Order: sequence, then structure tokens, then C-alpha cells
Amino acid sequence: MIGDPLTDIIVVNGLVKRYGNEVAIDGLDLRIKKGEMYGFLGPNGAGKTTAVRVISMLTSFSEGNVSVGGYDIIKDQKEAKKLMGVVQQHISLDKDLTVRENMMHRAMTQKIPAGERKKRIDKLVGYIGLEEYMDRTIDSLSGGWKKRAAIVCSLLHEPEVLFLDEPTVGLDIQARRLIWDLIRKLNDEGTTIFLTSHYIEEVEALCSTVGIIDKGKLIAHGSPADLCNKIGSTAVEYHGRDHKTEYKYFSSRGDANDFASTLGDEHTVLIRNTSLEDCFVELTGKKVEDD
Repeated sequence: MIGDPLTDIIVVNGLVKRYGNEVAIDGLDLRIKKGEMYGFLGPNGAGKTTAVRVISMLTSFSEGNVSVGGYDIIKDQKEAKKLMGVVQQHISLDKDLTVRENMMHRAMTQKIPAGERKKRIDKLVGYIGLEEYMDRTIDSLSGGWKKRAAIVCSLLHEPEVLFLDEPTVGLDIQARRLIWDLIRKLNDEGTTIFLTSHYIEEVEALCSTVGIIDKGKLIAHGSPADLCNKIGSTAVEYHGRDHKTEYKYFSSRGDANDFASTLGDEHTVLIRNTSLEDCFVELTGKKVEDD
């Protein structure tokens, strides 16, 4: 897969990652456009996290090539890294320091000029609404505010791509929705978002393009609607006295209605639009959290 430097910000060709004799990534090809909100799904053990760690330069790889913003992540490491912000699932901030101290430390580590540090921090803090939490220690914050502090730290060097690994895991519904709003806002202002999540409805709600990986290979790629159409846009969900739920997918609601009419009165039937979760299960044979 050859990327277009004018439109593509991430290009992955023939990526292979081995751990001894185990192949975690098996010839992955991937292309993500500038300004895209890209969702990456896969069962546990499918290679999703490993692929993201390779692309975001957190681990090495065995074969292939990866470029970010036109920079090869091996040959042009410094230039490629400048374009990336990374928020990992497990918050990597110093829990004993205040939010402000963590941000200043991160700004210094990223070699942001002294005269720029406070200006950038103040702008992002206001953008995210962290003002009243700046002098509290990270350890005293709720999960949602910790995540927002981590996002600010990842944005201080003004990256073009933000990698978000399970950004709302463990958060309550209200905090999840606030993070969703923030992600949309960042994307609307031009930041490319690369999002991994165990919540398929999160990917379906946020992402314009979705990739599904299984056994180290990309098995599907497209908009949520396009992926759903691969198996059929209308789902018939039904169960009988044994309470085992079955699913059938059809290209039209008329075909779905015809099938439903053949089911006996002992069945409970629901006709609905196919979801991204349906597509995921049909393509992988697993739920997203399955090993």
C-alpha cells in the first residue's frame, strides 16, 4: 500500500512484528488520511495494541516500513516523533506532582521554549476546562480528569496526530461523554485521531473510518456504514424458548421482514439496523473483549 504524501499522514506497509517464534503483526498495510478520526478494533491478542505501539514509536518491529507525516519512523525518528502525541491506557503522569507541575515537566522534556510553556499550558487548560484542578496532585483526581490532564500533556508540542489507547476505559458515562466531546473538538480543529477502544459503540459514534485487525492482519477497513453493509444493512435478532439468540443479516428490510415472517410464534423477533458490533462479531467470530 503506497501512501499519498498530500493526503495521508500515516502509511504502514508490510508491517511484521515477531516475539521469538510468535508473529504478533503479520504483514499489516494501513493508510490513514490527514484530519481523519480513525478507529482501530480487534479482539484481545489480535495485535491491535502492538500495531499502535509500533506506529507511535513505543516499540520496535521486525519487517516493513512506517511513515508519519511523510517521515520514516526509523530513518527520521526525531521528525516523525514531533508529529505524534500519545495517551496510553495507563496514565503515565507522576501521581505525586500537581497537574501544573506535570505539565511544566512535560513541556521541559519536550524542549518547548521557556517563553512558550506557560502560554501553551494556559491555552490547553482553558480549552479542556482544567483551570480549577491545576494545583491538585494527579493522585487526587478522578479518572476523567486524570485522562484530560494526560491529553493536555500529549498536546503541548502541538502534534498533528493524537494516539488514544482506550481513552475512556473505567470512566463513568458522564466522564466518557465529556472525553468524546473533547476528542471531537480536537478533530474538528484538524488533529488526526487514532483511537483504539473496547467500546465498539464509542468507535461507531466517533470515527469516520474503522479498521478491524485479527490474528495480526487487517481484515476490514472502511466507514462504519460500509462495514455494516458488508454483512447486510438490516439485522433480524430472534430467540425461541431456549433463549439462545440468533442473528441473520439482509441487504434490505423487505428481505428481513420476509425471513421474520417464516419464524414461528414461539420466537421473539427484533428487526433493526445492523451495528458495527454485529459486523465485528461476524468478521472475527469473537466479541471485542475475547481472547
